Amino acid sequence: MLVKDFKEIKKIKVALVGQPNVGKSMLINSISNSRLRVGNFSGVTVAKEEVLFNYKGYEIEITDLPGSYSLNDYTQEEKVTKEFLDNSPYDIILNVLDSTNLERNLYLTSELLALDKKMIVVLNMIDEAINESIQIDEIQLSKLLGKPTIKTSAAKKIGLENVLESIVQKFNDEKLPTKLIFSDVIEEEISNITKLFEETGFKTNYTYRQLAIKLLKEDKQTYKTFHDEPIWIQLQPLLNNAFEHFHIHYNTKNIDDIFNDEKFAFAKGLVTEVVKQKKISAKTITDKIDSFLIHKLFGLPIFLFLMWGLFQLTFEIGNIPMDMIDAFFASLIDSTKQILGDNQLSSIIGDGAIAGVGAVILFVPNIVILFFGIALLETTGYMSRVAFLLDGFFHKFGLHGKSFIPLVSGFGCSVPAYMAARTLKNERDRLLTLFIIGFMSCGARLPIYVLFTGAFFGEENAGNILFLIYISGAILGLFAAKILKVVVFKSEDEPFVMEMPKYRMPSFKLIWHTVSNQALMYLKKAGTYILVASLLIWFASNYPKYPLMEEQYAVKIEQAQSDEEASFLESELSLYNLENSYLGKVGKFTQPVFEPLGFDWKMAVALETGLAAKEIVVSTLGILYGLGEDNDENSQSLIEKIKNNIPLASAVSFIIFVMIYLPCLAASMVFAREAGGWKYLAYLFVFTTGTAWIFSFIGYTITSFIIT
Repeated sequence: MLVKDFKEIKKIKVALVGQPNVGKSMLINSISNSRLRVGNFSGVTVAKEEVLFNYKGYEIEITDLPGSYSLNDYTQEEKVTKEFLDNSPYDIILNVLDSTNLERNLYLTSELLALDKKMIVVLNMIDEAINESIQIDEIQLSKLLGKPTIKTSAAKKIGLENVLESIVQKFNDEKLPTKLIFSDVIEEEISNITKLFEETGFKTNYTYRQLAIKLLKEDKQTYKTFHDEPIWIQLQPLLNNAFEHFHIHYNTKNIDDIFNDEKFAFAKGLVTEVVKQKKISAKTITDKIDSFLIHKLFGLPIFLFLMWGLFQLTFEIGNIPMDMIDAFFASLIDSTKQILGDNQLSSIIGDGAIAGVGAVILFVPNIVILFFGIALLETTGYMSRVAFLLDGFFHKFGLHGKSFIPLVSGFGCSVPAYMAARTLKNERDRLLTLFIIGFMSCGARLPIYVLFTGAFFGEENAGNILFLIYISGAILGLFAAKILKVVVFKSEDEPFVMEMPKYRMPSFKLIWHTVSNQALMYLKKAGTYILVASLLIWFASNYPKYPLMEEQYAVKIEQAQSDEEASFLESELSLYNLENSYLGKVGKFTQPVFEPLGFDWKMAVALETGLAAKEIVVSTLGILYGLGEDNDENSQSLIEKIKNNIPLASAVSFIIFVMIYLPCLAASMVFAREAGGWKYLAYLFVFTTGTAWIFSFIGYTITSFIIT
């Protein structure tokens, strides 16, 4: 019997760590030459990117951790990175540094060294360093760090094979002691604590030195762990003496300041040892471009022009495939009904499932164009500068400068706007922005505004009223942000700390990965929920059935003397069915809530169907006022019906409510995912509904007073 030798493939888990804008994503793509697997870290919305590939008999799994300036709790990205490095299983840390800005990047390296793990240092963008006459002695740096140091250029695929070879070699080698040495004062206290651990034989998964450093840095999680350990009684006096020693020597009790000074001194010392650069007196290309693009007077107009161009592309070019997609699904619905006949099965498949899927796919072109533009601006280094231009103004309302992108996106569609809020690194800033995006009136609300402005303000004033509606929503959103900042998201404004990376040619491969992943995530997240919701809305508006009433109307329609009379009877039957459907019953049940705003049950139902999609509001009003569902905002008969059946004060109140209340179901579901849970959607519902009710009541009261 022939027996084949089977050699088990060894798996190497690599944690890819680096500060923002060091080229980690491009490096991981260049190394693996494959599509990233994109998801979210458990419990948070921070993107998780992984690649898995084979190399010389080893299966290498690289997890690209979020870009972090340090391992603390300042941003959600830093929290995620710190949590992963402290508690997740991995074999090697691959620390990527920007060769053109080595000193700043080494701050994070010093913190990684304190973890005392197997580690490889990658000096990326070495081609740019050479162009800037920066010489780095990587051999000397490797000796000083005690870690392999490799020069690479992800853009030009330089040194990638060396990185892979080093990963395999480091995996098989014994871990060497770290060469991170602090000042004598700190080293003395580290020694005192590790000596206690050694004497007591304390059992831990960490090294004694690593635990000692965490304790001296006042790491909260480490303190929580030790608080319940018997050794804590012996540790307390040691730590008290250590902090007193620090205070005497450094003349401060701020531990962060002490260790930051150590970190800066460590990085500066390394750079002095290994970096040589010729002095360049002339302005760099980046300096020349910045003198124009972030100019005090011209910077903001240039940015607004670029964003105007981006949104013109998003919603003008996007309309071309959108119309085609819309027409395709409309014909698919008609074909389905022709094949299956006029029955409940064809209705649920056509009006429910297909219409629901079509409503989601309809927005894919907008998302692709929008994220292509944003990714293009980000990869060139321009978007980082925009935040500086807008930060001062937005901070007056409790917002971050980078909130501008998702807020402006909200005027087109809330779905990509919520997704665009991912560019905000701080969790509070991101949540605050997510909560006020809905105040920016999306395109789906425009038909409602056109219908009511045409009915009550005339064509000559409609444009001005529309402008007033949009501006009022935006201004209200800014003040709502200020209130939320003071009442809910209580915290002092955090300093706006962000580097401005050098301008670079865009990486279209990286842009493609970004855009395609965002589009796929949109379809995956929004598609499933809108489909289920569409089926629920279809069911609620079509049941229960009233066969006796339908038979009576069928006879009347058959006996009708004219097409107009038959059409009137069909509309009357549709009105009866909707009024007595589950949806209609909900409308009548909630009518008392809306009565102070001047709404009847029909207006209440229209608002409630608008929770599924704002486009449904106009067609619902058409059905409720006996005109059938084939009416749009330009239907003169519908405009006349609205004008004759709804008082002006109620119309103003209705517009205000539509302007503020919860966005469509697809956007709401995306909001819940981006915010981090269903509880936030509940908060958003209460916040927007409450705000909409209050301002609608004020609008109704004031308008009623004026016209009387």
